[in-house]
Amino acid sequence: MYFIKGALSGGICCGVTHGALTPVDVVKTRIQLEPQVYNKGMVAGFRQIIAKEGAGALLTGFGPTALGYFVQGWFKFGGVELFKVQASKILGDEAAWNNRVAIYLGAAAAAEFVADIFLCPLEATRIRLVSNPSFANGLADAFPKIIKQDGIIKGFYSGFGPILFKQIPYTMAKFAVQGIAAEQIYTAIGRKPQELSSNENLGVSLGSGVIAGVAAAIISHPADTLLSMVNKEGAGGNGSITSRLMNLARETGLARLCLNGLGPRCVMIGTLTAGQFVLFDSVMAATGATKFHFVDPSNPDH
Repeated sequence: MYFIKGALSGGICCGVTHGALTPVDVVKTRIQLEPQVYNKGMVAGFRQIIAKEGAGALLTGFGPTALGYFVQGWFKFGGVELFKVQASKILGDEAAWNNRVAIYLGAAAAAEFVADIFLCPLEATRIRLVSNPSFANGLADAFPKIIKQDGIIKGFYSGFGPILFKQIPYTMAKFAVQGIAAEQIYTAIGRKPQELSSNENLGVSLGSGVIAGVAAAIISHPADTLLSMVNKEGAGGNGSITSRLMNLARETGLARLCLNGLGPRCVMIGTLTAGQFVLFDSVMAATGATKFHFVDPSNPDH
């Protein structure tokens, strides 16, 4: 039951946070897809979209975003907990503690790969709706249209390579940096988790989550830009997915891949990641689960 509770907590925390940040994601995606139009920053992007299309346009893609990231969060957080616990059992407490960063990285990579198989179709649908709001009236309408127009592989999995390239490094950095940052925060204040109240521990989750989110956003941003582009109708030509990605990378250039929309994405991912860790810990506690922590054999109270 522990892993089911972890998966449920992950689904809720990812679905809620990504859904709540849909307006920021809409602006970020527009900046990436149309930098010649949306070139005055995030706040100006909000104003441009509202002025041109109305405030409702900021919720474009809300359905596939909330559903897609609930499913992704289920497999990602649930998978990370599963792989961490199993690795700790196999290695033993001392070896697991000494190799905890490697376990974070490996568990995150494996869990994210599985999660992205389920996320990719919904992310492709979200980007299609954001880039072309007149394409369909929401998730239920868009899905069959994409299948009819492009087929399942091209329509839903053109961005699978970039989504792996984006999400796996992002998730690896997210969990490893958050774990290290939380340890450093506890060390800096000279207190252990057991000595703090639940609200104080949530504060540590919040702070470490912001740090992890910004680091993960910077690392994964070039692939996020390519993902947004390749799911736009006709982008990169009509060849294979690989050739389309190469065409888009050449056309865009390294600087634009790394920097277009980076500010809004750091704001979005920093906020989102912090919220996810706070919600995850809160829902886990609400289900009665005791969250797994690596144990330092030389200091069991760590």
